[in-house]
Amino acid sequence: MFTSSLARGIALALLLAPSIGLAQSVTPLPPTAAPTTPAAPAAAPPSSSPAPSAATQATVDQRIRTLQSQLGITEAQMPLWSAFAQAMRDNAAATDALFTQRASAVATMTATDNMHSYAQIARAYADNTERLATAFESLYSSLSDTQKQAADMLFRQQATAAAQPRSRR
Repeated sequence: MFTSSLARGIALALLLAPSIGLAQSVTPLPPTAAPTTPAAPAAAPPSSSPAPSAATQATVDQRIRTLQSQLGITEAQMPLWSAFAQAMRDNAAATDALFTQRASAVATMTATDNMHSYAQIARAYADNTERLATAFESLYSSLSDTQKQAADMLFRQQATAAAQPRSRR
């Protein structure tokens, strides 16, 4: 149960705006109207956040590549895309660190400590999402009308899928 919650939490923190439900079983999205030729991935600038787990990093990197392709990011858009991708990576690292910290302490937490820990994670989600939204807003303003339509459709589909009730396990 904790692993499942961890995966959902990391996915939410990483990609809340563009990809709610990343680590959950969601049907793949249909191809978009955006051009399908992706630009070469840019090297990520160094980050001050701790490194996320290898699994989280792989998930984030895959999501970055997928979004880049789905949105048809051009070479001219790469600086803004790189900033957005770095925000995703930073969110992953920050959230991973919080969940690791929580996991190491949860066995001895009081109920009050548990609530404060959860509140800390919720605040981090909000802060991370705001940074991600700001980075995406800059990128979005550089997109062509076709790319914006593809982004709008993609985000709507993912929000709709995330809003669907999940069956209990």
